[in-house]
Amino acid sequence: MAWTENIYQNESLNMGDSEPQFIQIGKNDVKRRIAVRNAPGSGASSLPGILWLSGFKSDMSGTKAEALAEEGARNGQGVVRFDYSGHGLSGGDFEDACVSDWLEEALAVFDACCPGETVLVGSSMGGWLALLLALARKDSGRIKGLVLIAPAVDFTEELMWKQRFSDEIRAAILADGRWEQPSAYSDAPYVITRKLIEDGRNHLLFGTPLHLGAPVTILQGAQDPDVPESHARRLVEALPLDDVTFSLVPDGDHRLSRPEDIDLLLRAVADMSAR
Repeated sequence: MAWTENIYQNESLNMGDSEPQFIQIGKNDVKRRIAVRNAPGSGASSLPGILWLSGFKSDMSGTKAEALAEEGARNGQGVVRFDYSGHGLSGGDFEDACVSDWLEEALAVFDACCPGETVLVGSSMGGWLALLLALARKDSGRIKGLVLIAPAVDFTEELMWKQRFSDEIRAAILADGRWEQPSAYSDAPYVITRKLIEDGRNHLLFGTPLHLGAPVTILQGAQDPDVPESHARRLVEALPLDDVTFSLVPDGDHRLSRPEDIDLLLRAVADMSAR
């Protein structure tokens, strides 16, 4: 498994959650300005912090991220959110970015903003990045646990390249370097680049047993058209040495953003925090 060294500079990391903070990551022509919202917890609270990792083409202002921030404020629990490069308020061009960049940014935010025990909460692609982060910082003693929502582990290879992409789509990506995938969640298409696919192969997790050394809760919708239930169960099987809880929502979709889904997420995070 490979990831790049984090090189970053902080701007106003003592700010609250009212305004975004910015972290400069990378150097020279690959430097990115990453937006972070860091709501510190109450000094009286013994709860671990929370680091939210968004999904592909999502940002830190989504329904689940906002609900976590609001619940954290009620409980005095610190919540850190950020936008990947090419997403939301962060700088950078989406088509220039890849998994290595987003992992580098996740590691930098974790190192800069999560000094104590932290629960990683990742949705879709954020679930994959949460796993990669947990493995990279396994010896830090700061990973309290993981709560993963429809974790899209290895999605660039397993869900896109191997399953969803036809021979014509694969040929277009190889020849043109990009392909526009229609989105069910936006009028604008997702641009899938050859760089994204090829870089994703540097971070694949399936194929060998994983050991995070931390408990994992997986929330999965049975009606998810993007990350099938079987894909999430494959992750359960890949974690034979860890304490894994798998919760299936029979009528749940990929987003799991209905009020009842949000309640399930908040309960899962509260249970993980209290362990």
